[in-house]
Amino acid sequence: MGKTKRGKGSKIMAIADRRGLPVAVHVESATPHEVTLVHATLARRFVRQQPVRLTGDNAYESDSLDAALGPAKG
Repeated sequence: MGKTKRGKGSKIMAIADRRGLPVAVHVESATPHEVTLVHATLARRFVRQQPVRLTGDNAYESDSLDAALGPAKG
C-alpha cells in the first residue's frame, strides 16, 4: 500500500493453497522484511492444520526460516 501520513504504509501478507483459496492473512507495518512476518501470518491462518509445504519467492530465502519451519515433506 502507498505512503501514509503516519509512515511508509502497510504490508498485507497472504498465504493461499494450491487452488488459490486463502489460508492466512496478516497486516503489518511496511517496515519489517517479509521473511520475519511468516510466523505471524501462519498464526492467523483460517484453517486448523498448518500447510505442509510453503513456496515463496527469493524474499523468503532464509536458512533460519527453513530450519524453523522444518523439513519439506512430499
